[in-house]
Amino acid sequence: MTKRDPRHDILFDPVQIGSKTIRNRFYAVPHSAGMGVEKPRSQAAFRGMKAQGGWGAVCNEFSPVSYDSDTSPSLSSHMWDDEDARCLQLMCESVHEHGALAGIELTHLGGSMVSNYTRWPTVAPSAIPVGDPTLVPKAMSLSDIQRVQSDWVDAAKRARDAGFDIIYVMATDLPMQFLSPYVNQRQDQYGGSFENRARFYLETLERVRDAVGSDCAIATRMGIGGMRERGVTNEEGLQLIAQADPLIDLWDVNIEVGDPAVELGASRGYPQGFQRHIGEWVRQATTKPIVGVGRLTDPDVMVDLIKAGVCDLIGGARPSIADPFLPQKIREGRYDDIRECIGCNMCAKTAEFGAPHLNCTQNATAGEEFRRGWNPEVFGEADNNNRNALIVGGGPAGMECAIVLAKRGFDNVHLVESRDELGGHMRWVRDLPGLQTWSRVVEWRASQLQRLKGVTVALNRSLDLEGILDYGADLVVMATGSTWSPDPVLEQLDLDPSRVLLPEQIMDEGLRPEGSDVMVYDLDGYYVGVGLAELLASEGYSVSIVTPGSDLAPRTYYTGEAGIIRPRLRELGVSVWTGRSITRFADGSASLESEFEPAIDVRAESLVVVSRRTSDDHLYLQLSADPEQLEDAGIESVYQIGDCVAPRVLADAIFDGHRLGREIDSANPAVPKPHRRERFVLVADEEGAAESERVSTFWETSGTGQAESKTP
Repeated sequence: MTKRDPRHDILFDPVQIGSKTIRNRFYAVPHSAGMGVEKPRSQAAFRGMKAQGGWGAVCNEFSPVSYDSDTSPSLSSHMWDDEDARCLQLMCESVHEHGALAGIELTHLGGSMVSNYTRWPTVAPSAIPVGDPTLVPKAMSLSDIQRVQSDWVDAAKRARDAGFDIIYVMATDLPMQFLSPYVNQRQDQYGGSFENRARFYLETLERVRDAVGSDCAIATRMGIGGMRERGVTNEEGLQLIAQADPLIDLWDVNIEVGDPAVELGASRGYPQGFQRHIGEWVRQATTKPIVGVGRLTDPDVMVDLIKAGVCDLIGGARPSIADPFLPQKIREGRYDDIRECIGCNMCAKTAEFGAPHLNCTQNATAGEEFRRGWNPEVFGEADNNNRNALIVGGGPAGMECAIVLAKRGFDNVHLVESRDELGGHMRWVRDLPGLQTWSRVVEWRASQLQRLKGVTVALNRSLDLEGILDYGADLVVMATGSTWSPDPVLEQLDLDPSRVLLPEQIMDEGLRPEGSDVMVYDLDGYYVGVGLAELLASEGYSVSIVTPGSDLAPRTYYTGEAGIIRPRLRELGVSVWTGRSITRFADGSASLESEFEPAIDVRAESLVVVSRRTSDDHLYLQLSADPEQLEDAGIESVYQIGDCVAPRVLADAIFDGHRLGREIDSANPAVPKPHRRERFVLVADEEGAAESERVSTFWETSGTGQAESKTP
């Protein structure tokens, strides 16, 4: 039995937003999900899951209003025509079914995006690049301005008729470009003075308010940091808020500055609630409800923000992905069940940069609500849950699989780990600089395993082939992970083994390089190489990092971590060599070759190699190679999950363990069941000819691969 702390009661007070009332203070803010209007049922199921989990309002991602605001290859919920509205109506129905308000973030991206799909010219206040210096937009004519404003009004009307309760006039993109004296060089009534530069936004806001304001709440999202970055003074920012305030029912403010490191706020550099000062600043100019954001997962922090007047609603993008049921768990006092976001930003890496789906490290069901029919809190009983299950390896994938099996009714699941604690490689990854929050991956799963009936966790126990065969299991799942290996090229060099270290030797075994000059050779391009470089430099070593790639840790650009890591390395004096490969390492130096520059020698007494991971699959191969020995041991099936299959990012390894648990009673659990897909198709008219225009009919393929025609 659990009970909510009375201090948190305030989180469940209803709040009036214009003509609408939100049932509590939990507000799922707009964010990309890689679904758009192209996958309407996926969009509806994904957003609807948050409403089911207790979020009082649920918004979609940014929704461009005009054809010259095209976000491809990223999928967005554009509101270009009535067909788009019909697709998004499904989302409204799904959100309303669970008692939440539905919000749509209407926007125009102006000169910040190239229209790859529509091939319309990009437009902006002036013919000045907004972001990409190679993308010169068309300077908007007065007729362009009027057209975009009319598009905004038409999109708002469609959104209202589709069922949306909250309609945004997003100020961050095109309106902010008009406000910026750097970008806006106009000499007419939309340029020059503050009043003129603010005119486009205020006019658009007023027109939308006149069109739908009595039927819907009007909201705006405003990137406060972006104002200063674009030459807008603090005084002008507050003046804009004060002038817009009579037309606004809800202020959704964040720190947007054009820098992914700040906007995404990865936990590597930004703590929970790091945007508090934004709400405090906006509060000077409004008494209307404010949505506060900043990866908020702790109810005590939420209450503090509300009581301090910083915000009225608790905004969540990443927290609502990691745990759609966060509000319900707080309401019921189930604090230990909250699956807190770790701030790794894997969601942004997939959804923001063209992937047609969304991944989450903590929540393997994110994005799979429609595709696979998964609910993070609902697990049907498995047909074969009377079997004894043995999972070998207590890393993230093995832990996740054990949890799912137990929740599916298996009453005899044994999770065997050779170490003295669970977590696999996460035991030491969380000790890299800035990654302490990643420990939640292990902590939440360990807590679940401790409380679930039917799970036995055995630590400090190593199983060999004979031990597995004699264990008495019916089902065996190998989750033995992977280990770092030397680069094949370096293996060809005559290296002194005492001078070469791998990541596990430093982080797991506690070894340290010999000498004071250390070179990190990074072929991985993610967080380990730069993390080790920062760690060793902070311990006093003189560190250089070398990579054959054209940039340092390129995968961290997609997660917003690059802008955090690079300044730290500079402050610590780490030398960075990109586009170079090691061809010799001996006598206290390494020779680095480049495609376009002469080879150079760099001082290095020791070498840390972050090259590739190799699956620890030898036991799985031994087991699966001899079906007769399995039959003699009474083992029906052997499976492998996570890095034991192939080394992957953490989110994919956890998904693999979750997927096997969900499908353990399928015809062939080793092979993922086909997921449902959505795609537009042509239909026949009355005369039997195929329609050439875009239609709202799409394929919905079932798990068996069969297809049927559906309409939104």
